[in-house]
Amino acid sequence: MYGFLNRRKLLKSFFSILVLLKIDNSYAVKRLFSKTGFITDPVFFKPIFKKNHPENPKRLKNAIENIKTNSLLKKNILYFPIRDVAHEELSLIHTHEHITGIKKNHGGRVDSIARAGVGGVLNACDNIIKGNITRAFVASRPPGHHAINYGREEGFCFYNNISIATRYLQQKGYKKILIIDWDYHHGNGTEYFFYDDPSVLYFSTHDMNAYPWTGDPNRKGKENGYGFNVNVHLPCGSNNSDIERAYTDYLIPKALKFKPDFVLISAGFDSRDNDLLGCFKINDGGYRNISRIASAIANTTAKGRIVSVLEGGYNPTGVASSMIAHIEELLLNRI
Repeated sequence: MYGFLNRRKLLKSFFSILVLLKIDNSYAVKRLFSKTGFITDPVFFKPIFKKNHPENPKRLKNAIENIKTNSLLKKNILYFPIRDVAHEELSLIHTHEHITGIKKNHGGRVDSIARAGVGGVLNACDNIIKGNITRAFVASRPPGHHAINYGREEGFCFYNNISIATRYLQQKGYKKILIIDWDYHHGNGTEYFFYDDPSVLYFSTHDMNAYPWTGDPNRKGKENGYGFNVNVHLPCGSNNSDIERAYTDYLIPKALKFKPDFVLISAGFDSRDNDLLGCFKINDGGYRNISRIASAIANTTAKGRIVSVLEGGYNPTGVASSMIAHIEELLLNRI
């Protein structure tokens, strides 16, 4: 019986991939996807925490230096700045008490850096809406997917960038948003904001035994949002095959049924091998493959629209390498 169930699961995964490729004919042809934006700013090089804290400017500096010397990226990505963020835009997700609390509890300098991250993701959305680009990567820090409404930092996060972008896009007419979160840590803040919302499909792979100790697969949403919250626990030591299997077994069928208008990615590279705060064994090849799946989904139902935002990742060398692999897959559609 166990062998039969495994074979059936394998056939189901294989069928999901075939369906995805059949629908998205463009994915089966190697071609340059030229309209890809890259958003960053020197403000993200400013320190937020103490000198030896894992969330420090080195995790981003190294990556940007390498991107500038990568011939494929240097030739094909389009650079865009961050923009200012209005209080009303932060209020799409956060309470007034949270917004004022961040500045009160952490100071204006930290608040301005955190707001800049929101400005990066919203400008990425703006440029896709205008047709200037089709997808974008936002190289910002600090991360955001743990932020809720406590008026303070949670898991190095202050404002939930990806959640604000979700509501912002819905205001602009994109009704169904898929959020893919491959950070090693569960995005409890993102889950919180959309747990009862059937217009947002939240898909997260993570280690539920790590901070913030949430992300139980039994948490599937509530009321009308039931079934639109997908948590996949991966144990310590999980590798490329493990995370890729989660995407083929769970994400592809869910996404094809959901048919998102826009894809957002919480791109945490702390799932990479040798990260300071993670224990997965995923390498650049794994990130390439799950990026290809995300691209195929976007091509199939969302006209290719993707905004990907840096979340965790605390080994500067690993972050740089995997970030480049990910952005290259945003540029290139191939199988």
